[in-house]
Amino acid sequence: MAIDGMMIHALLEEMQILKSGRITKIYQPFERDIVLHIRAQGKNHRLLVSANPTYPRLHFTDEQLPNPEQAPMFCMVLRKYLEGGIIQRLHQPAAERIVWIDVRSKTEIGDFMVKRLVIEIMGRHSNIILIDPETEKIIDSIHHVPSSVNQYRVVLPGRPYVSPPDQGKLNPFEITKEMFLRKLDFNQGKLDQQIVRHFKGISPLLAKEIVHQAGLPRQDQVWDSFSRLIGKIKAKDYEPAIMETDQKSLFYLFPLAHVDAKPTRYSTLSKMLDTYFTEKVRTDRLKQTANDLIKRLTAEINKNKKKLTKLEQTLKESEQADTYRLYGELLTAYMHQIKRGATEIEVVNYYDEQGGTVTIPLEPELEPSENAQRYFKKYNKAKVAKEMATEQLNKTKEEMVYLETLLHQLEQASWSDIEEIREELTEQGYLRERGKRHKKQKQTQPKPATFYSSEGIPVLVGRNNKQNDYLTMRLASPHDTWLHTKDIPGSHVVIRSQNYGETTLREAAVLAAYFSKARESSQVPVDYTLVKYVRKPKGAKPGFVIYEQHKTLFVTPDKEIVAKLMTNASPDA
Repeated sequence: MAIDGMMIHALLEEMQILKSGRITKIYQPFERDIVLHIRAQGKNHRLLVSANPTYPRLHFTDEQLPNPEQAPMFCMVLRKYLEGGIIQRLHQPAAERIVWIDVRSKTEIGDFMVKRLVIEIMGRHSNIILIDPETEKIIDSIHHVPSSVNQYRVVLPGRPYVSPPDQGKLNPFEITKEMFLRKLDFNQGKLDQQIVRHFKGISPLLAKEIVHQAGLPRQDQVWDSFSRLIGKIKAKDYEPAIMETDQKSLFYLFPLAHVDAKPTRYSTLSKMLDTYFTEKVRTDRLKQTANDLIKRLTAEINKNKKKLTKLEQTLKESEQADTYRLYGELLTAYMHQIKRGATEIEVVNYYDEQGGTVTIPLEPELEPSENAQRYFKKYNKAKVAKEMATEQLNKTKEEMVYLETLLHQLEQASWSDIEEIREELTEQGYLRERGKRHKKQKQTQPKPATFYSSEGIPVLVGRNNKQNDYLTMRLASPHDTWLHTKDIPGSHVVIRSQNYGETTLREAAVLAAYFSKARESSQVPVDYTLVKYVRKPKGAKPGFVIYEQHKTLFVTPDKEIVAKLMTNASPDA
């Protein structure tokens, strides 16, 4: 769902309160997003400007977006020229999907200067560009466009700013009935597409509404519908609304009659857009971030699989160690029977109770004693290789379990869970530190999910390894009950009480099964014991514990039970 020129027109009306306001803070929370903090008319305003290719937009926001410790270069440029400046003008050129924000500020030597922030809301071609309006030169942009991508319109520092190409459309606010009708071919049909093609700032959604309200596609009716809706926008007669259909969610300046959905109205355009985009963008970022980490973990798992294959081959080869030792001992015992230059010798194996013989290959150029020593060396080498391979094999298998546990956690993680998993992967050396840390960040305590059983007992669930370690090793009391799926990656679950019934125990077990890799299985084995019987081995990976004195029960994960436990109220609430 795109923001069209009509919506930009309405948004600028809403944003005129920023005129004469001071830009107090600028930061760039994500690659294509900028947030401007503006003090205007005695209030603080947070303006989000996004050139996100999927969700380009411009509106006030209540969302607390992250402020990176290390600002990107474009953000630093904006701070240099705009921070502390006064907004002189907010302007939309001829109903286009473009906004100019002119800002007056001082140079380092105290002289006044005016710089223009150009915001182009144009789908995947969206951009945020800072220019000098006197010279029409680009200072910088959030997205650089070299000549290899677009020869007509290069967007690079120092190059002249070129406006997006004019498509020869008419401004809806400035046309007459005659001009309107001259542009349309009523015999051709598809009037909504013709309206989009010939008039600026009109999206397919608005064009469909114009044709729908016209009823019969006659010239007078279509013009009346067009002029009525454009007049509504001119008169600032807005009723911002989001309309949810079975297939998708739509929004516009007012409810749309051609959309079969009950509209949810908002007091301002910004509140509507903030509501509409916040969840969509957060979900997309969540998926993207999780997918990036999943790819990284999958690569590590595949690398470990190859390592396991090699280690298993080494172990198979090292099985010859005992044979080498036997050959060395037999050659030492029968040294006097070995003829110089022989390629093999058959001797009685005195370890064989049946008195069998063994044929031992020899190196003819070596002395008999050297042949014996050669087999002892091969024995020692194979023995060491076997010990090392066995140790590495166990470590690799443990790492595989750890990585697969993280992979499972990412599949059902929230934004905060993902950040904790990313932090864990960085601490464990799987990811590089993001940027330079100028100061040590204050560590926030992990927050396991809290559920309440049907008996009103709190049951806590760790959704990643940081939460698991914190819940089990620090938060839980020794006599609380700890649960975990048996030999299956999953969450640590703790019943925060010593007094509970069978119902609470089974519901906690359902949670343990549901938040595990066995979510889609039935009759999942869940171990439970007291927290005091759970311990973390020295040097163990995050989330790994061993436990004893446990019992096992079998439950089937149930989404409805989990939802019920999530909504249960605390008895003290």
